[in-house]
Amino acid sequence: MNLSLSDIVPPLRWTAPSQVEPIASDPGLPDAWWHSLPLDRACAAVGTTQVASRLADLTTACWAHLMLGDILPLLRFTDPLESLQAPGPRESVHRLFTEVIDKLLATEPDEEAAAAGAPVPPALPERPLPEIIDEIFTGLDERQLAIARDRLYFDSHQQPGQAAHHRATLDELAQRFSVTRERIRQIERDLRDHVMEWLNRPGAAPLNAHLSWLRTRLGAAVPADDLAATVPWHRAELATLAIPAWRVVRTLLTGYEQVDGWLIAGGAEELREKTRQLFTDGPHPLGESMTMVGRLGIREDVAERWLGSIPHLRVLDGHVAPWARGLGDRAEAVLAVTGTPLTPEEIQARIGGDNSVTGVRNQLGADDRFLRLDRNKYGLRRWGGDEYLGIREMISREIERAGGEASVNTIVENLTSHYDVSENSIRAYAGGPGFERTQRGHIRIAGQEPAESYHPRRDVSMTRRCFRSRDSRWWHRVDVNAEHLRGSGSPLPTGFAAHLGMAPGGQLTASAASGEVIISWHNQPTIGSIRPVLAEYNASEGDHVFLTVSDGGELLTRFLPAAVAGLPPLNQALYLIGYTAPVASEAEGLRLIGARIGLPEDASREEVLDRLRERGDRDILRFLPSA
Repeated sequence: MNLSLSDIVPPLRWTAPSQVEPIASDPGLPDAWWHSLPLDRACAAVGTTQVASRLADLTTACWAHLMLGDILPLLRFTDPLESLQAPGPRESVHRLFTEVIDKLLATEPDEEAAAAGAPVPPALPERPLPEIIDEIFTGLDERQLAIARDRLYFDSHQQPGQAAHHRATLDELAQRFSVTRERIRQIERDLRDHVMEWLNRPGAAPLNAHLSWLRTRLGAAVPADDLAATVPWHRAELATLAIPAWRVVRTLLTGYEQVDGWLIAGGAEELREKTRQLFTDGPHPLGESMTMVGRLGIREDVAERWLGSIPHLRVLDGHVAPWARGLGDRAEAVLAVTGTPLTPEEIQARIGGDNSVTGVRNQLGADDRFLRLDRNKYGLRRWGGDEYLGIREMISREIERAGGEASVNTIVENLTSHYDVSENSIRAYAGGPGFERTQRGHIRIAGQEPAESYHPRRDVSMTRRCFRSRDSRWWHRVDVNAEHLRGSGSPLPTGFAAHLGMAPGGQLTASAASGEVIISWHNQPTIGSIRPVLAEYNASEGDHVFLTVSDGGELLTRFLPAAVAGLPPLNQALYLIGYTAPVASEAEGLRLIGARIGLPEDASREEVLDRLRERGDRDILRFLPSA
């Protein structure tokens, strides 16, 4: 005998091993014996009574909500009436299982597959099964037939080219037959009882055998459309109801529910969650993933479709990856699947949706999970590697690694071999401010004493249009005007420039996808043209761009179109600090504003308003009542 216990007990295929193992393990049998060991050998080793005892324990602990025939389909043949019952006392379940296993072990080998309910269709009865199903409804009156056709066995799936329909409600049927909705409910309840009583008759044995075979054929989950195609007669029209036979068969498959186009055994969300839990440690190759869900009872031929249907999972480049809602989580999944650094454009193309390249770039620059490994490539920080810091900083790093001075040729060779930077750019930076020549022609970091840190009159928390995000970065809001769109530079507040580490006379080069942006400080801090950034957002006058510079020298931007007309005053105030979600009250809105301008969580309303006045944020104040 080549049948294991899981071959004759379908729930073993989709119940989590962590639930089965503590109950089914036996010191006289190998690990996972219910999958790996033929049933006759297991019974020979510890006895049929002991095997049936483990099965009875599993039934009590895990499957008490199922009918006995769903747990052990062989009962559909050996004891049809008992198979339709819920598990009773453990002693009676144990005795019943022992009898069935004994009968199975006594069958001839060529009878085993059919007797075990394996996925081989049972022998066809003398009469076509649609005729047998029609017997259920023969003799019913018009109301009972309408309830069966339009409610109990209704198919909500709209076929292409067909008009949309809906399942008849109690009120609609009550109006159609001039009775109360409670009377329709009673008729429906009596009709269900009539069907269950009919299934207990000897004449229903062929249909019960077919339902038993279907459970082993379908597995834990299958696309609902597959049921109609399982056998040809499923599509045959019933004479009594004028509907395809599979619609009745689907409803008689107790233990299955139809959710989002799938027939799922047990709880749909439970099986989905078990599937998601398989990938909490990251992506897995598709073939391996299909094997993994096979242990949950998903057939191999539908495994890929099942994986593709699970929320928060995605089939990506031959892998199945966790796919959370966050942009950072999705970028991490893309990089984990590819295993190689990618550009923001490549990552955005794989993520898809309405995420912009700029949004992806900003996420990569602001999230510690990612490491900039080249001028326009990012990887996962856990991979390791040298971070791309900008040409000036990398020249300094090469000098430090060389012991304080290095030849320009060596620096050029090292950097161009590892990064997508040009020799001319490296030589230009090496000959510029910050580096000096040594006597033997090498360069070193210029030896002037570092200037004292500049302390502005107002720090960034007291600077107008500067706001702190949840990741503790301070951002400056630029209100887009015609000068910005023409490509002109614009002033920056001294408090914000000092926060970026600048001082009078200094210069900061920030990199962006569209090129470098220069921030200089002569008479006052000034940022160069951000026109390419605005063009990428398709910005117009009145829109807002929040910007900052990362520790790695990357210009990070967040775009916010002009507020729509009719926005409540409090929401308009929040819009100007970059907050767009709804709030429950004015107190919550003021708390959010206070946090964005550097105040503690428990700051009072008056403290928030006073801070806004001191900062000069009159555009925000005018939207706040009594300000």
